[in-house]
Amino acid sequence: MDLHKEGDRGSAKQKKVKIVFVIGGPGSGKGTQCKRIAQQFGYTHLSVGEILRQEISSGSETGSMIQKIMKEGKLVPSDVTVRLLQQAMQGINSDKFLIDGFPRNEENVKAFEDLTKMEPEFVLYLDCPQDEMEKRLLSRNEGREDDNVETIRKRFKVFMESTLPTIEYYESKGKIRKVDAGKSIDEVFESIKVIFSQGKDNKVPPSRHKCKCLIL
Repeated sequence: MDLHKEGDRGSAKQKKVKIVFVIGGPGSGKGTQCKRIAQQFGYTHLSVGEILRQEISSGSETGSMIQKIMKEGKLVPSDVTVRLLQQAMQGINSDKFLIDGFPRNEENVKAFEDLTKMEPEFVLYLDCPQDEMEKRLLSRNEGREDDNVETIRKRFKVFMESTLPTIEYYESKGKIRKVDAGKSIDEVFESIKVIFSQGKDNKVPPSRHKCKCLIL
């Protein structure tokens, strides 16, 4: 699969690639639900957060820059995020991608569309109350340095200010599929299954509101 490398924009049309973005606040359950979706519906799951953390672990100059930004609870520059995501997708022989934690702002949307000349089939929005997300993050104990109260609240603020406009953008295009992510894991997945099962026939109704599992 060639996701429109520079100077070769026509080749990606040879193979139809289906992309679903999964967005929601920190702690909304994106990773957990994506693993289930990937296993049941045959998607390749890519976590943008994990891709960025892998770059940090590599010890590269880019990774050091990403680490500093994430510690401050800010968003990584769109060109950096999309380039790393594009590299990950180009390295996998798959035509169905579930992209978790992306796009995070309107610049991400523009950069992705400009670089890949593609749009998502639809966008799954996991809508979860902030107090529930905070409780989940503080209790998951995965040893991540960005899982502390101060950074978590910065991340909530960034999500509200930066990501909600992207939800409105995709809402205007009829692509948002919203689920109540404040419920139990099983209850949330039951709602998600309905969306993806209908999606097989391209009959997913628009939202009424404004594995093969690979995590790199």
